Amino acid sequence: MTFCFTGIRSFPKLWKNNPYLGVVGPGHSCNFFFLKDCYGIRNQQKLFSLKTVSPQNTKAINLIAKARYRRKDEGSNKVSSEFPHLFAAGAAKKRSQMNPRSHDHALPPERNIIQLPTQPLNSEQWDKLKEDFKGRANFEDWIIARMVAYNSSIDVAKSLLAWVAAKNNGIVSYNLLVKYLCLCVFHKQTSEVFDVYEILKARYKSLESSASTLLIRGLIHSDRWREALLLLEDIKKVMTPSKKNYGDCIQGALLHQDVNTAWNLFQELLDHDLIPMMETLKAFFDFGKDIKDDQYSKKLLDILLYLRNNQLYPGESFAHSIKTWFESGQCLGCGKTIESIHLSPEEYEFLKRKILSDVIDGGDQYKKTTPQELKRFQNFVERCPPFDVVIDGLNVAKMFPKARESQVLLNVVSQLAKHNLRVLVLGRKHMTVQCARWRKDEMEKVQKQASCFFADNISEDDPFLLYATLHSGNHCKFITKDLLRDHKACLPDAKTQRLFFKWQQGHQLAIINRFPGSKITFQHIPIYDTVVQTTGDSWHIPYDEDLVERYSYEVPTKWLCLHRKT
Repeated sequence: MTFCFTGIRSFPKLWKNNPYLGVVGPGHSCNFFFLKDCYGIRNQQKLFSLKTVSPQNTKAINLIAKARYRRKDEGSNKVSSEFPHLFAAGAAKKRSQMNPRSHDHALPPERNIIQLPTQPLNSEQWDKLKEDFKGRANFEDWIIARMVAYNSSIDVAKSLLAWVAAKNNGIVSYNLLVKYLCLCVFHKQTSEVFDVYEILKARYKSLESSASTLLIRGLIHSDRWREALLLLEDIKKVMTPSKKNYGDCIQGALLHQDVNTAWNLFQELLDHDLIPMMETLKAFFDFGKDIKDDQYSKKLLDILLYLRNNQLYPGESFAHSIKTWFESGQCLGCGKTIESIHLSPEEYEFLKRKILSDVIDGGDQYKKTTPQELKRFQNFVERCPPFDVVIDGLNVAKMFPKARESQVLLNVVSQLAKHNLRVLVLGRKHMTVQCARWRKDEMEKVQKQASCFFADNISEDDPFLLYATLHSGNHCKFITKDLLRDHKACLPDAKTQRLFFKWQQGHQLAIINRFPGSKITFQHIPIYDTVVQTTGDSWHIPYDEDLVERYSYEVPTKWLCLHRKT
């Protein structure tokens, strides 16, 4: 067997964006996507470029520039050549700004509007609020509609329903229940969604589409996600489900690894001549970056053709997902697919059982916590929908010693909340007590944007961190500076320790800011496994550089790429 030495590649360059690199999704067999560039060997067939460009016809631009428009600025007449192309993104908005509509017919401000409560009210307080209400609408319907519009807290809405039920022999109207369900879905309060669902099923033989739509969205993140499919079937009996209904069910199926159901629902959606939501298409690409399957990859390419044929344009977030899928796990030296850092479903379940038995249940965590507190935490996690990110709050807050700890934690949580991620913050009870390092108002803002669990001050955080992350599913990431070496050492054998380290590399987010106050930036998680790999006709070998000291919990950053000479 003869191998050709084709290059030594830097670890970061295996995943960094090369503006002239043609790339391929995982498991692809379509060689025409490859662009080989190994020390002077280059294939000029650049079918895909990841460089962001804005192609324009310069002659047309020059012609348009001659037809400038005049705009009066304060104190002088100036000629502007910034008139956007008729079909350019944002052109309509710019035109509307240049020709503002008259506001003469604006509606008068609403009168007699009472202030929405921010805390739960008792019966006497609700009675008083209703007396102060001067509107013509039904007070209960009006107030719950305002709560939905302003995303009021579940506790406030629940106190309203309790007040209504107390006045009506335990009966709450259908409209109030559905509006309350809307709030539960928005705040991802799965247990409350279950409760409302059971009430509606017991009281009504059938539900109208808006209630079914809310229930579908509320169920897909839970273990009862398949009941969302039954609700979809109920909708089909009276009407064609909406693209939102199909999209939610598809995301639920992908979240729970039922790929066949997801694709079948997608085909149904297309058969009804519905245009899928972009977030639905994005979900397929997000799921696809972690699997190697030629059939799945072919279907993703079909989605790209669907966008082309229907002149649809992905948003920036969706475009990034497409880019990530194309780049996922491929060597730039030879184009071969590299083994993913992500565990298979079987490996994940095996590791989850081992962690729970050997680290959570069988470890030494009770030296710093109690069985009662661990049980309290397990019950807390069971009641919550799966989290996207779990944060070791105290660990992260101490990242910048000179900064106020509550402010650091708030910055991290706020950054994640902007991306609509469901976040769990693990902390200690002393973090909620006002002091110089922990401001109460900042911690209240943290609790509004994330679920929080505050353990006793002597408790060890790591068991809680591992439990919540693994319980939430293989998509969930965690943030801590701790490298978890003690917990890895608790595992019984080399195989399990190896799986734990692989899982850790694919799920632990690191914050790479160099100074407090700067925008929170997370280090890119590698998408491939750093081990010696072979595909039969090629080898990829990570190796240690001379004069570079590598600790046992680190991996090499240089690769040797070898392939069979032809």
